Amino acid sequence: MTQKHSRQIREIFDRLFEAFGPQHWWPARTPLEVIVGAILTQNTSWRNVERAIGNLHAAGALSWAKLRALPQSELARLIQPSGSFRVKAKRLKEFVNFLWTAHGGSLESLFAGSLDEARKRLLAIHGIGPETADAILLYAARRATFVVDAYTVRILRRHFLIPSGARYEDVRKMLKAALPDEVGLFNEFHALFVELGKRFCGRRATCDGCPLAGMPHDAML
Repeated sequence: MTQKHSRQIREIFDRLFEAFGPQHWWPARTPLEVIVGAILTQNTSWRNVERAIGNLHAAGALSWAKLRALPQSELARLIQPSGSFRVKAKRLKEFVNFLWTAHGGSLESLFAGSLDEARKRLLAIHGIGPETADAILLYAARRATFVVDAYTVRILRRHFLIPSGARYEDVRKMLKAALPDEVGLFNEFHALFVELGKRFCGRRATCDGCPLAGMPHDAML
């Protein structure tokens, strides 16, 4: 990555922060809720995830022990608003069972060691991909990794910072190399990318009023 690209990435952050202000992410109260939300938000909106988490809360199931004891069919029923609920119930069960069998139910043990070590543990759990693993590490474990979602990829591609088809890991490493290794910064930047994606840089770009409109870009990419 060139110094020019690094400066552009920092300029994107500065412009977005000036335009949108702090985003106060992740919208969950506890590490447990962050992890459950990170798994449930795959291929759905956060609004649907909130409804599913609300169901779990109403059922008194928002603890690791309760999630472990809850039959998978009942868990699937409670998280139905999140979509693909049977698949996601299985993934939640896989996570909880791994947490218990490999780490005695301890998140501290799961997240111990280097970032790469903790990340490998999460990626070894069935149904936990790179984006979900990084969301768990950044927002629940407070580890300095970058969450590369569809908004991030689209915005960076349209601003000529990554090629079409760029690999997740290459994008994550590029962003980490361009920025100070700070949890708060990575948290804020990811949330700002999401906000820009929602307001201006969706599948069809709306460039009028976009905080990045003056920077080189191609809205058709």
